[in-house]
Amino acid sequence: MGRVFEVLHSRDLVHWRSLGGALEPLPGAEARDYWAPEVAHHAGQFYLYYSVGVGDRGHQLRVAVADQPAGPFRDSGSVLTPDNPFTIDAHPFQDVDGTWYLYYACDFLDGERVGTALAVARLEGMARLAGPSRTVLRASQDWQLYRRGREMYGAVYDWYTLEGPFVVRRDGRYFCFYSGGAWEEPSYGVSYAVADHPFGPWTEPPGNGPALLRTVPGHVLGPGHNSVVTGPDGRDYLVYHAWDPQKTARRMCLDAIEWTPNGPRVDGPSFTPRPVPALL
Repeated sequence: MGRVFEVLHSRDLVHWRSLGGALEPLPGAEARDYWAPEVAHHAGQFYLYYSVGVGDRGHQLRVAVADQPAGPFRDSGSVLTPDNPFTIDAHPFQDVDGTWYLYYACDFLDGERVGTALAVARLEGMARLAGPSRTVLRASQDWQLYRRGREMYGAVYDWYTLEGPFVVRRDGRYFCFYSGGAWEEPSYGVSYAVADHPFGPWTEPPGNGPALLRTVPGHVLGPGHNSVVTGPDGRDYLVYHAWDPQKTARRMCLDAIEWTPNGPRVDGPSFTPRPVPALL
């Protein structure tokens, strides 16, 4: 196996070229499926957070290090969440005071809506979690159902899923974007919650269904797992993936974010031509 996690490079968010794989794979049969990489830059080095497991079982968060954003990244040799049987979708976030946090998704077997949900812990030295983790969000709406009658941990549950956290600080408040539902289905979408501190408590906007991105039948299916980037024009953009109408593959998509007094808004998912980000 060659390097995993293909790196794409662009100067304008429109034209992209491949730089090859980023991460040297781990040895062993238990390290087969590599999911959801995200890179942070700190003190001259680049840290790639990812999960690895087999299928949808046994995934654990790890971190790899490189001197360049395209790698090659080499695993640091430690599991960030050794006491949790399933953790995915790591998102490193640095606050204005310099403190680093790691948001991620893990499984909860208590409460009304059992399933995968969001947690956060403080990062220490970029490669270790310090202190206890805290719950960010649990499933609270029907659209966040992943599967009824799912066999997990020796029991059968109606399983709900929140995943793909990404945090942005805006005007002194913290916005946690996330995806919910079943990634294979049209119900999958992107919503958000708001807090005054990286640890919360977090409040979701009123309404039913994903607040930011949802399926457009016949055009875009199951948009999700977003990141927020600032484009060459100074505007913020939501970058996410979604199925094409034939459901042959999930494609990388991009739509502009408008920050309003009532929270972020996205005119998407778009499926017709839009103005490209202008170079400043």
